[in-house]
Amino acid sequence: MTFGRKVVGSVAVAAVGYGVWVRPRLWRWGATDEEVSGPYPGADLVPEGDRGATMAVTIEAPPDQVWPWLVQMGGDRGGWYSWDRLDNGGRPSAQEVHPEWQDLALGDYVKYWKRSGPVDAWEVAALEPNHFLALRGLMDLRGRNLDPKQPRPASYTEGLWCFMLNELPGGQTRLVIGGYQAMRPRWIERFVNYWLYVPVTWIMQARMLAVLKRNIERPARVRPHTVPFQTNPPVESKRLSKTA
Repeated sequence: MTFGRKVVGSVAVAAVGYGVWVRPRLWRWGATDEEVSGPYPGADLVPEGDRGATMAVTIEAPPDQVWPWLVQMGGDRGGWYSWDRLDNGGRPSAQEVHPEWQDLALGDYVKYWKRSGPVDAWEVAALEPNHFLALRGLMDLRGRNLDPKQPRPASYTEGLWCFMLNELPGGQTRLVIGGYQAMRPRWIERFVNYWLYVPVTWIMQARMLAVLKRNIERPARVRPHTVPFQTNPPVESKRLSKTA
C-alpha cells in the first residue's frame, strides 16, 4: 500500500469514527433522551431553523440562584464562563453575581468581545425570569448584523442560543442549553453543521457548564460575597484608595 493510500485510509477511518462515535456524543453532552428529542422553546423564532446540539448539567441550587449568572453574560459584563482567551478577549469571566449587570430586557443586545472591543452580537429574543433565556444571532456571511424583522437574504447565518432552567426536587436545577440554527446557502450549512459546529460548540459550552456548576455550587463558607453596587462611592473610600 502506498503512502497516499494509507493517508486516505486513515482519513476515512477518522471520518467514520467522528460520524459514528464522536459527533453523536458531543451533540448531546450530559443531556437525557427527553431533553434531546422532547419539546424545546424557541422554534418559532428561527424561520426554517433546525434543532441544534443539546447539552445539560444538574446544579445543586434552585433556579433563582442560577438565573443571575445567565443574565449577566456578555463581553462587556460577566463574560461567558468558558475559555476566556478564546471568547472573551482574554478578560476573566465573573466569579460572583454583579447586581449592576442584572438589567436585561427583550430587544437588548449582548456583546461579544473582539480585538476592537465589545460589539453587539446576540439579541435577547425571549426572556422568562428564572426559566428561559434565548439569545439570537443573525448576520450575513461577512459578520454584519441583520434585522430579524426583514426577509432573510440569500446568504446568512442565524442561531438561537437558549438557556432553560428546570427546577428539580431538593432545590436542584437542570440547566439545558440548546437552540435552533439556520444557514444559507444550504451546502455551507451542511458542511459547517456536520464538521465544525458540533466540536466547536462542545469545546466552549462544556467548559461553560462546568464553570457555572462550580461557581454556583461553591460552598457558602468560601463563596465570594455578591459584589456591592455603588453609583457614588463615599468620599472616604476614594481617599483611602488613593493612599493605598
